[in-house]
This record gives sequence, structure tokens and C-alpha cells, in this order.
Amino acid sequence: MIQTIADALAKQGYETLTPVQQAVTDPALADADLLVSAQTGSGKTVGFGLAIAPTLLGGSEKFGHAGAPLALIIAPTRELAMQVSRELTWLYGPAGAIVTTCVGGMDTRTERRALDRGAHVVVATPGRLCDHIKRNNINLSDIRAVVLDEADEMLDLGFREELEFILSEAPEERRTLLFSATVPAAIAKLAKSYQRDAQRVETVGEKKQHSDIEYRALNVHPRDTENAIINVLRFYEAKNAIVFCNTRAAVARLTTRFTNRGFSVVALSGELTQSERTNALQALRDGRARVCIATDVAARGIDLPNLELVIHADLPSNSDTLLHRSGRTGRAGRKGVSALIVPAKLRSKANRLIGGAKLKVEWANPPSAEEVNAEDEKRLLADSAWSDPIPDDATGFVANLVDQFSAEQLATAFVNLYRARQSAPEQLAEPGTPADEKPRGDFGPSVWFSISVGRNQDAEPRTILPMICRMGDLTKDDVGAIRVQPSHTFVEILATSEAKFTNALGPDMKVEDGAIVTKLDKAPDLSRGPKPGGKRGPRPNRGPRPDRAPRPAYDPDAPRAPRKPRAETAEAPVAYTEKPRGSKPQGDKPKFDKPRARKGERPPKSHKTERSPMKPGAAPKPKSNPKPDAFDKPAGKPKAKAVWKKEKPAAPRGDAKPAADKPFKARASDPSKRFVPPNKLGQAGSKPKGGKPAGRPKGGEGAPKRAKSSFRPK
Repeated sequence: MIQTIADALAKQGYETLTPVQQAVTDPALADADLLVSAQTGSGKTVGFGLAIAPTLLGGSEKFGHAGAPLALIIAPTRELAMQVSRELTWLYGPAGAIVTTCVGGMDTRTERRALDRGAHVVVATPGRLCDHIKRNNINLSDIRAVVLDEADEMLDLGFREELEFILSEAPEERRTLLFSATVPAAIAKLAKSYQRDAQRVETVGEKKQHSDIEYRALNVHPRDTENAIINVLRFYEAKNAIVFCNTRAAVARLTTRFTNRGFSVVALSGELTQSERTNALQALRDGRARVCIATDVAARGIDLPNLELVIHADLPSNSDTLLHRSGRTGRAGRKGVSALIVPAKLRSKANRLIGGAKLKVEWANPPSAEEVNAEDEKRLLADSAWSDPIPDDATGFVANLVDQFSAEQLATAFVNLYRARQSAPEQLAEPGTPADEKPRGDFGPSVWFSISVGRNQDAEPRTILPMICRMGDLTKDDVGAIRVQPSHTFVEILATSEAKFTNALGPDMKVEDGAIVTKLDKAPDLSRGPKPGGKRGPRPNRGPRPDRAPRPAYDPDAPRAPRKPRAETAEAPVAYTEKPRGSKPQGDKPKFDKPRARKGERPPKSHKTERSPMKPGAAPKPKSNPKPDAFDKPAGKPKAKAVWKKEKPAAPRGDAKPAADKPFKARASDPSKRFVPPNKLGQAGSKPKGGKPAGRPKGGEGAPKRAKSSFRPK
């Protein structure tokens, strides 16, 4: 091993190498392409750093002047890329290496300037590295090694085209190392296409996944999934914990809920900026936060030294994701717990995931409130505060406390102060109880209060309960029945909590929005009377019904009773006569009046159109075969230019004139006959077909509408 690399390992506290690190540093594989599969947390990052060190350094112990990069490390997520960069920085630090990162969410100009200054190793995500290559910001001519970390995850995220583009741009003489927790068919195909005689490295730890992790599957009531997570966090009190969700909305909801319950929480999801995600992880490492609510973006490669608990709030989609989520704990020989929250309807899915991952899981119920309190008692008794000496500046204060209070009072105050720093555990329902039923013991002696808001003020139990708990310094276990009436609300309070409730409200006995709380002398009468306008009471007993005569049998040949004629109206008397079925009506056909056109409608199309009435003194022009669509023109009238006539307003409905009063162009069914070309408007002496004078048509719906015209009627 190169001396500078060995010094870096010794400085970091490495005494022995992990199995995967020993396998990839075998001298027989010094110049070969590698396809490595090992479980998460086995030290793969340091492993490929050791594997490519001889290739990058050659025979020297230190790197030369930084110019074009010598190695590319490609990771699927920003967090993993930043973590790989930190690991390689301390590993190659004594050798004088410059490590540069190129990840999404960061300033492209800053990365370009860093590449221009020169770097030995570039750690990047696929998308951002492709951008730099296409913009000629990075020179790949001197690349000696390319490492694909978590290659299966990059293919699952849809980075196949980017990886193929990057590998095609790199020199063919390079070494290509693929590191992955699993080796599916897609990874094998990629290795066959872009590696030369790749050597398969498979560690023993891969066959026994996560031996340092305790798996627990918790049967929970569907309504108590979030409460079960709170109890699990309180039961273990891990230094760091991750709660995995499937959606960003679930991350936001749990972050808000746990923050309100007093947990120090950070969120980690794809909707956050890179700086926000980096700050969240740094807060976990520094101890400023204990719980991280995250999507699967944190399931790959994130290494938190003090992570002791992983909770699957939502079951993962496949077994590989389950392994990668759980692999955030139990790393480098440390112990960890992975808890699956399993409602009853998801038990079959949980069994399928566990079977696919080949894990041994212990099925149990989530910790109850009593179990959480018992665990708190153990931690309290094991606290080093019992054996710590009295601080020099607190000796007098301790003496005063001993003189003023008894031992029981001091112990009570100590326990209360200890519990005040912790979130109270939740009362959970049994997993087998129905969804609408929550077991509850005897409520005990109680006192009833009345609040001066009711159904008329949109009061509901779900709004009354948090209000009285917040204003009256109560918990939901101190509140019994809540009965909302039209103008007020009755609330049942535990008798032992009455004094605390009244003291918290003060002498005014007011809550939010000025509502007044009044104590009742006795329990209110909550019996429901008959609703106004509702169902009537039971019918009186009328005795047995009399026996009815049997219904006569049906006789098809029996004569039918004659049908009564309909009553005749005074306005339109109608006589009905018996006619044989199928006979045609005799005599003249009834005449029907022509239907009147509605206002604004075109008259109905008919070939029997009435002609316009002739003016007095005009004789009709005889025609041998008059067409139904032709106008009758008055005889003997000389031709003249078209004269505009103002159209009469349409008569109201019910007094409409016959359709013949309108010009034919308004009644014609052919749209082409309702348009006169603009060049024919107002031309004197022009004569269109049919002998009509030229000009615009008279009114009607068929007349073209023009915004402006130079034609002025005389």
C-alpha cells in the first residue's frame, strides 16, 4: 500500500480493512476492471478509493500539479456525491490531491472555475457532469479511472443515457469500476458493454444481509400509525433516527406533527434546495437535530455515525429499497434497529418485502405508553447525574433545597423536570379493534361544564377538544364526552382535573373568542326528544284485520266494462267515436294553421310560400310555370336604382307576420344567395340575374354586416 494512503488510514483510526476493502486491494486486480457487489455500510467508498490509488499515483506517493482530472467518481444523488468527496478528501489529503464536486443545485460558474484551476479527482452526479462535458468545461483526455458508485440506483433513477454518454466520452484505456449493493441484469449488461474483462468481486457479507441490524415489524391500528412512530422514537431515544416516507406530502405532515410534539426534526426531500439538504444533514451530525423525516432520496449512501434507528413510516416499494433504507444504520460494526410500521391491510405486502429481502423479522406490537415510561425510568436511574459531584458554585443552593423540601418533594420535582423535557407517549389502540372503536377504560368521577358556543357557531368536537386542552392545561385523557347543542356545548372533565382546569381558565372562565365556561351542578339531560317535523309515534293498535273475500279468478272471455268518455272542455269540444283498429279516417283532412315564426327566427322552409300582397292598382305578371322561389314584381313599373328602405321592426311573438313579408334572400336556404359581392353594391345600371336592381339586400339575417362602407344610399 502507498505510504501516504496508509498514513491517512492510520490517522482516521483504521486498524483493519473490511472484507470488501481487502478484496479490491488485491495486487492481482491492480489493473483490471471490477464489478463489485457488497452490502451497504461495508466501506465501499474507501474501498474504491484504495483500488484506484495505484492507478492515479503510479509509482509516486504524491499527486503532481493539478490539471485535467485523472479520475471520475459518479454518484446517483447529491448527498452521496458530497459524502464521497469528504471521504476521498481525507484519504487522498496526505498525497496532495485536489477533489472537486459537480452536483446539481450548485452554482455552475463556481464549478467551472474550479475545473479551470485544475483537479485530480472529480466527484459528480450524472446530469451535471453531462452538462459540463457538452459545454467543454471539463477535459476528459487524461482520465485513468471511472467509478460508478451505486450503479443500480442510477439505472433505477433513469440515468442510463447519461452514463453511456459519459463512458463513451472517456478514453478507452481507462479502468472502469462498478460498485453496487445488488447486480441485476441491467448492471451486468452495462458492465459487458463498457468494461474489459471485468472481474467479479463478491464479499461474504453480501450473503448475510445486515447482521448488525435488528428488524422489527410492528402491527398498528390504522388510526395510530403516527402515534406508533412517536412511541417508537420515545422508547429507543436514539441519538439519530430517520423516518422514511414515500411522498413529499407525508414528509411535510410528519415534520409538522413531530415538531409540535417537541422533537428536534429536520426534513430531507427532493423539493428542498441543495443548501437546505446539506444543512439538514449537518444538523444531524452536529447533534442539533435528532430525527430526520426523509424520502428515499436519503436511502442511498448517507452515512450518519450516530444513526441508531430507522423507521419505515410507509412501506417501501421493493425489497432492495427496504435493504438500502435499513442500511443507513448498523454500519461499520455498529448496532441498529429497523422498525416497519405495518397496518393490518398491508401485512401481506410486508411479508412479501421481508421474504424478498431474506430477512428475519420479529413481529410485535408497538411500545405502549406504560412501556415507554418504564424505559424512561431505566434511563433515569442509569443517568450519571446521580454520581456526579456537586458543582462548586451550587453547594449553597443544594443545601437550601435539602432544608426546605423533603426527600419525596425533591424526587417528585426531579421526575417532573425530567419528563417535561420529553414528549409524552401516546395511548395506542389494539391492532385488532375496529377502525371506529377505540378501547377506553372507566372514565371515573367527572364534572360537567357548559361552553357558550354551539352548533350555530360552527362548533364541533374536533375543535372544542384542542381548545379546552390548550386553554385549560389538560390532555385528551382528562376530557370525556363532548356534546354539541345548537347554542352551547357540554364537556365532561375528569373530577381530579377540575381544579387544574379552572385555575388555568382564571376567574373570567373564558376560552377562545370570548366563549364563557360555566360549571354545572349535575350532568345535563342529553336524552333526545322527538324532532320537529320528524316521524310520528307508533300507530295505535287497531286489532286484527278482517278477513277479505278471495279475489275472483281472471276470465279472459268476460265482457269488459265500457270506457267512460273524457270530459269535454268548453273551448274545444271533441267528439270521440268508436272506430275499428287500423281503419283510415274518412272525409276531409283537418286543416292546420301555419306555425308562427318566433321572434328572431328564420321562417320555416316550404315550397308553398304565400306571395306578397300586391299594391292597389298593380296587376300581376302572368307566368306559365312560376317557380316557388321567384318574386312577383308589379307590372308596368319602370326600372330604377336600388333605394334603401328601413326595415320594420320585428313584431313580438304571437303577432308575427307571414314569412312572405320578408324578402326572399332572408328566407333562402342556400347561403350563397344571401350575399352580394362588395363591388356590386351601389353600381348604377347594373342588373344581376333575375332582373333585380343591383344593390345591397334589404335587411334580414342574410344581409352582410360591414363596419364601414363608402356607399351612401340616397
